[in-house]
Amino acid sequence: MTTIEQASASLVPYKLEQAVGGSGVAAVDMIVVELVDSDGATGLGFSYVLGGGGELALRAADAQLARFVRGQPATAPRALWKKISQSFNRTGLGPNLVGLAAVDVAAWDLHARRQNLPMGVAMGGQIRATPVYGSGGFNVVQSAAEAAHVAEAAVKRGLGAVKPRIAGVRKDVEVISAVRQAIGNRAHVMLDANEKCDLAAAQWLMAHARDNDVLFVEEPLPASALHGYKVLSRMAGAPIATGEHLQGLRDFTALIAEGIVSVVQPDLAMIGGLTPSLDLAVLAEAFDVSVSPHFLPGLFVHLAAASPAVRWLEEFPLLEPMFDGLPEIAKDGTMSATAAPGHGLSLSKKALAVQAPFPG
Repeated sequence: MTTIEQASASLVPYKLEQAVGGSGVAAVDMIVVELVDSDGATGLGFSYVLGGGGELALRAADAQLARFVRGQPATAPRALWKKISQSFNRTGLGPNLVGLAAVDVAAWDLHARRQNLPMGVAMGGQIRATPVYGSGGFNVVQSAAEAAHVAEAAVKRGLGAVKPRIAGVRKDVEVISAVRQAIGNRAHVMLDANEKCDLAAAQWLMAHARDNDVLFVEEPLPASALHGYKVLSRMAGAPIATGEHLQGLRDFTALIAEGIVSVVQPDLAMIGGLTPSLDLAVLAEAFDVSVSPHFLPGLFVHLAAASPAVRWLEEFPLLEPMFDGLPEIAKDGTMSATAAPGHGLSLSKKALAVQAPFPG
């Protein structure tokens, strides 16, 4: 019987040169899990806390490894995820789920490597080219001209859509107009409000977005504003996308089942890994909702291989310097998983230089 002989958790703190995105992220704590089984096969997993403060998630991951993985028989990823997640019934999700995401990715990587298959194929899919949209380079403080310049550069690289940042304010009119004028009909325009609107501003924004041929508006309201999202879904506005701030699969069910959203955007750490992301994709397929995961296209390209519901991958460079082996974006603006076994990623020299093993 194959057993897990080594299972370790470590922290990779990563400080960015400047804040990025609508949330102004300037630091990331990456939780890294490494597995080695009795046959010598390995698995690498990771999760993260945007903004830093990943110590609690690191402790959670190490505790899960000690209780359910280290020295135990090798378990299929889905079964392992269910076993670990059931232990949260008295402590809740929070850091537990963020830590589990790292364990889960490592389990899938090990599972695929043992079969000598790319992870997406081991998850039951087949490698396919998936469109990528440009999200990096945009921020809410840039001028309309600056946003248009970023959009034009992305479209020249072949990307099929761009997603500038907006905030439900009058300046958004200028940004949308400038971006649309810069790229014409060569690509879609999406918008990311990053939870910055109240209901009145969101209603105004959704109507304006509809009139300007916007593909979807991301997070026009805070993730917890279920009533507000219901109101938005009843008006004839632009399609709604949300999900990166939702924890676990259950938070998505009402949004999908009640027809509130057109696009769901799971975040690897918040949803708890690849297993619930795959479950979400299956649910989305059943309701004709599309999936566009929150950044990390080099990993989520495997989810795209496993589910046709994944229609877009987001190019938002953030953790990429921490890894080697990332797939590239093709000239036609799509990304495909490589033929490497597992997810094909390894920690870069930059990550290894600051990696700190769990002290417990």
